[in-house]
Amino acid sequence: MSGLERVNPAELSPPSGFSHAVTATGGRLVFLAGQTALDGAGKVVGDGLPEQFERALANLLAALRAAGGEPHHLARVTVYATDVGDYRAHARDLGAIWRRLAGRDYPAMAVIGTTRLWDEEALVELDGVAVLP
Repeated sequence: MSGLERVNPAELSPPSGFSHAVTATGGRLVFLAGQTALDGAGKVVGDGLPEQFERALANLLAALRAAGGEPHHLARVTVYATDVGDYRAHARDLGAIWRRLAGRDYPAMAVIGTTRLWDEEALVELDGVAVLP
């Protein structure tokens, strides 16, 4: 048991690819630093948003696993996108990538538009908070 409960009130719009709220009881908090599409050599890989999103999510999950967690332990993820319109246009593809890598236990999420990220080539960055049992 992860100590997380996903809460999606009926009076709110049905969530798609996120949870409206996540409660956490007990456990150990893991704060995950922002991850972009950097490879092991520190170079941004992927020409488009879906490719970069996949690598950034894989990097986030690698950090989580190194801390002893799994995707279902994620309570909160924030996505920073340099082009929210492009993010929305690829939402279906990004959702498929999320489900393939992280499953269907969705954390509370937000997408924030930003003018640029630390690495100029980066199109997306993800950070998060997990609760481990």
